[in-house]
Amino acid sequence: MRIISWNINSLRLRLPLLKELIQLAKPDIICLQETKVPDPLFPQEDIVALGYPYVIYKGMKSYNGVCVISKYPIKQSLFTRNWCNQEDCRHLAVEFEFAGQPTILHNFYVPAGGDEPDPDINPKFLHKLNFLKEATEWFKENLNYNSILVGDLNIAPLEHDVWSHKQLLKVVSHTPIETTKLTQWLETGFVDAMRMIAPPDQKLYTWWSYRNKDWEKSNRGRRLDHLWITPALTPHLQTIEVYKEVRSWEKPSDHVPILIELNENPSI
Repeated sequence: MRIISWNINSLRLRLPLLKELIQLAKPDIICLQETKVPDPLFPQEDIVALGYPYVIYKGMKSYNGVCVISKYPIKQSLFTRNWCNQEDCRHLAVEFEFAGQPTILHNFYVPAGGDEPDPDINPKFLHKLNFLKEATEWFKENLNYNSILVGDLNIAPLEHDVWSHKQLLKVVSHTPIETTKLTQWLETGFVDAMRMIAPPDQKLYTWWSYRNKDWEKSNRGRRLDHLWITPALTPHLQTIEVYKEVRSWEKPSDHVPILIELNENPSI
């Protein structure tokens, strides 16, 4: 089972890139964030034509939006929620069968939080912190035995998830309050699959700012995108992949796709 997560930053704009990615990575399931398309305009026929007949989406005009597309049967889970009393299309949960067991896949787009890391003066940052707190409390009570959580969580929690730990400690996405809250969410019962494969002392990024003209040379990245699994799935973990080359494609997203591969037979 090959599952990709990608903040595509406008699905309709980057449909050609999605097609290229499918040819490159051959995923079974794709979770997209920031689709930026209201449901009536979702390009379902185009997605099905790419070989993904199972399509579930939640979208809105210009902002946010998540979808899950699959080669194999999936259904929307009752665990799909609105967070912080806002219908802003940041979460989609689907169910499918893996290794003979029902499995829940959560696709998240966590609020970015604005520029100022002070909840007293920045309502966007306050929203982000409240979102993290609410998600953590919910997963403490509702985490399924076989669960996968992917998405743009907009936080780089570890020292080597950013290009400069010291310089980014006061920058939104790497502040101590954010990294602590994300760790608390992870510890509700998940394992960081990316760091099972790439050790924590290894630099690992999934996002490079549009503001940096020569992003590859400077390599000022952050790991804002994540792949989490519950312990029951860890024996099935084969590999993860960060498709850094996608950042160099024409009209790219500032995020790159990340892939997790799980083998139904853990002995292989």
